[in-house]
Amino acid sequence: MDTTGGDDCGDSITRLYYFLDGELTEERRAAISRHLDECGPCLSAFDFEAELRQMIAFRCRERVPDGLLDRIAAAIRQEKGGLDGLGGPFPV
Repeated sequence: MDTTGGDDCGDSITRLYYFLDGELTEERRAAISRHLDECGPCLSAFDFEAELRQMIAFRCRERVPDGLLDRIAAAIRQEKGGLDGLGGPFPV
């Protein structure tokens, strides 16, 4: 669908991530905004991606439990120690 005189769906979807990240020129952002205003399928894709990013940002704020990183590092050292043939630990 080409509803903006040159800014087709493929181009808009391809640049959607740059649009969401604010990495486009004002002219390009305006062209995509116009396209999104006039194209329901592209607007749905935009809404989905924007909501997905918000959900990921919200969920990624959880802290790693205390001690987990230490246990992982110790397990890696132990595993590497068995791989070097000498039984000595490698620095992590």
